[in-house]
Amino acid sequence: MSTLAHTMMTPARTADAGLAGPGELDRYPYAEAPAADRVGPPAWEGADPELGRVGRRAAGSRGRGLHGQLVQQLGQMIVSGDLGADRPLVPEEIGQRFEVSRTVVRESLRVLEAKGLVSARPNVGTRVRPVSDWNLLDPDIIEWRAFGPQRDDQRRELSELRWTIEPLAARLAAGHGREEIQQRLVDMVEIMGHAMAQGDALTFSRADAEFHSLLIQVAGNRMLEHLSGIVSAALQVSGSPVTGCDRPTEASLAHHGRIVDALAAGDGTAAETAMRQLLTVHPEVERVVPAPREH
Repeated sequence: MSTLAHTMMTPARTADAGLAGPGELDRYPYAEAPAADRVGPPAWEGADPELGRVGRRAAGSRGRGLHGQLVQQLGQMIVSGDLGADRPLVPEEIGQRFEVSRTVVRESLRVLEAKGLVSARPNVGTRVRPVSDWNLLDPDIIEWRAFGPQRDDQRRELSELRWTIEPLAARLAAGHGREEIQQRLVDMVEIMGHAMAQGDALTFSRADAEFHSLLIQVAGNRMLEHLSGIVSAALQVSGSPVTGCDRPTEASLAHHGRIVDALAAGDGTAAETAMRQLLTVHPEVERVVPAPREH
């Protein structure tokens, strides 16, 4: 096994060590809470201060500082609908509610503005923007939507987007293979095989995400390459049987291997076909994303 493979096979830190693993819903307070228990459209004045403590505790499990934690908490609240469109966000009130400085609030709101979640205007202040203005391709927003009330729509949309991106990337990658990239793809398949044998779903998912990211990067299309982060986010938030990559199975491992073989042979058609097979949804899923029609 190569050094890269050995590194990825090293056991990851668990949530008990201060880092939550991919797909753990307990880091999103609203994800599992009954609707009646959720924090409603907040009136900051006199509101339950426990929200601030919960937000810091949940976000802190991801190893982020105060700035990142506040971005996480406010982003979750906006995407979940707890902070509705056109809701005014007063920095002083946010600072008091979450017990953070004005600088932390200001920088956090700037991050959210860059994501299209809020807008700041002179004489108007900062307000939550409608969904139509959000940068839905932002990895954080993908994650927040995938573990919030919109999770079903988000996972379906991600699945459809992957059907658009990845078969083409696989076809193009067959003509742009480089030896070092080929070896890394082989390493990822090897890691997935070992992880599946050991029941290590976390390592499997990390190798899976690396495999798909590498494939898009080697396709030789810079615009596609910019979408690799979306595919990685899609794999990281997979929590229901949407694609063949969601759970470690012999079938998904075999399809990854066929893609690697097709790339090594320079067979774009075979690589594309294998990718389509990999992205085929499980039978129990009601909505099946159809493969593009052959011409």
